Amino acid sequence: MSTLVQVMRKELKNVRYDVSVKDAAKRMRDEKVSSLLVEKNNELVGIITDTDVVRRAVAEGSDLIKTAVHTIMTSPIASIESLRTVQDAHDMMGDLGVRHLGVTEKGKLVGMVSVRDLLVYFKRVSEPKISQD
Repeated sequence: MSTLVQVMRKELKNVRYDVSVKDAAKRMRDEKVSSLLVEKNNELVGIITDTDVVRRAVAEGSDLIKTAVHTIMTSPIASIESLRTVQDAHDMMGDLGVRHLGVTEKGKLVGMVSVRDLLVYFKRVSEPKISQD
């Protein structure tokens, strides 16, 4: 089974902790990502996901322009070592109820893996189950 090094996204997308939820959501849309790492004073302090935006801001009726991402972010960032398997990441996401994991090497964040990344991987390695007549 493949390790996370083979499926993780290495380009980390960050947003400042004081950016508005609206601006973060626009950036997620424009960059076609479902999460951004939250940065304060050059340190990663959390993660904001599309789910955080919906459940913690929109559903609560928050003013998306006045609400800063740090007020709805998830912290700390759930993480897994890069040499762990894709199945390990799948299991960990299920156990924690999250859809994004930071990928670390010796404690340093070096990538991200999402449920979508795992879905693409499992689709690629599985045999077709449906055939046409």
